[in-house]
Amino acid sequence: MKKVMVCGCGVQGSTICRKLDQEPNIEEIVCADYSLAAAEAVSKFMKKGIPKQVDASNVDEIVAAAEGCQLIVNVMPLDFGVTVLEAAIRVKANYQDLAACENIADCEDPRDNWLEGIKIMYNEYGKRFAENGTTAIIGTGSAPGVMCVMARKAVNELDECDTINMMVYEGVESKRFIPYWWSPLVALCDMEEDAYAFENCQQIRTTPFSRPVKRRWKEMGYREVTLVEHAHDEPVYIGFNREKHFKNCKNAFFKYGGIGIQFAEPIYKAGLLSREEEEINGNKVVPFDLILAHVPPAPKDPEVIKEIIEEGLIADEGAFVCEAYGQKDGKNVMVDLHVFAPGLVEAYEKAKMSGEMYLTGQGAFLFTKLFVNEQITQKGLISSDMLDDAQVEQYLSWAKELEITYTIDIKEGIVCQD
Repeated sequence: MKKVMVCGCGVQGSTICRKLDQEPNIEEIVCADYSLAAAEAVSKFMKKGIPKQVDASNVDEIVAAAEGCQLIVNVMPLDFGVTVLEAAIRVKANYQDLAACENIADCEDPRDNWLEGIKIMYNEYGKRFAENGTTAIIGTGSAPGVMCVMARKAVNELDECDTINMMVYEGVESKRFIPYWWSPLVALCDMEEDAYAFENCQQIRTTPFSRPVKRRWKEMGYREVTLVEHAHDEPVYIGFNREKHFKNCKNAFFKYGGIGIQFAEPIYKAGLLSREEEEINGNKVVPFDLILAHVPPAPKDPEVIKEIIEEGLIADEGAFVCEAYGQKDGKNVMVDLHVFAPGLVEAYEKAKMSGEMYLTGQGAFLFTKLFVNEQITQKGLISSDMLDDAQVEQYLSWAKELEITYTIDIKEGIVCQD
């Protein structure tokens, strides 16, 4: 029997806790959060949940709370990644997070910090976990996470890969003002940051909301939608792992569109996502903090989600797509992979959660399930795109049981034009 700690009991952490509670070979789940009330709120729905108040900025507190745990799942904001990583190494536990952490690298240009931090995680932290005989997997939510597994599945259809386009369109709109169904802090941080792309075999940075692409997809009623550059992990991972896992891919891009982009783009262009303090009419303000203070938290309480649905939805749609361009049997082909998962109404009916909670939380849980069922054989630190082929297929099989499915359409004679 195994003991697991989930560090962070927000929207996604609470989903992972509840899914772990159903696993027969799990004995205890430590539900840890800075807010004891948040930890208790999720534990009350569980049989094996133990709530604990933990300050994730304090390594010693994390270590004490994680005593006896074989796995620590980090669902905290990125700033806490280093402390949770260090705690996992001290406890000699396996480690999982939903996105790679910040503040590892000491770079002259802060824009390079995260990119250099990934290298440090792969190499230095990878060595330390391997020395413990344990494993860390980073980037295990929906995107990155589910998207990385799907990119691997798409590229496996090719003999040689040229370009991978990963695209997410968020189209859930309620009558309440809810621009983000996950952490507004994480969402707005991503919105104001230069995006990452892997282009012509080089890691580059691009301007947020730039380089738009147009698509018409069945799941969006074939109407034209626009997706733009957005800061995300996937192109960075693929750039580092292109030779071993992505058949020498030369280009990898992440594009994002929908309600969140429509909300953030004008305030970004107006300078309202700036982190620099300004003086306005004699008052000192940080524009980012002011905006964040007026964005509501993502709904996670089942009763609140029910109320939102009953008030009526303007739209309950979205798209989650991976396009892989390359060659197969000497021909140019495009592998068009579309992911399907329950939307807001269906996710609530199935699991009393939002569609975002369903795909991200349960997508993350499937990586946890690989751990607790001893199907992770690698030692050291890997990102979610570095599963072996057998692990990819097992992940997809379990995802299908949760009604997270995909379709693949292989189209000949097509090369990437974007």
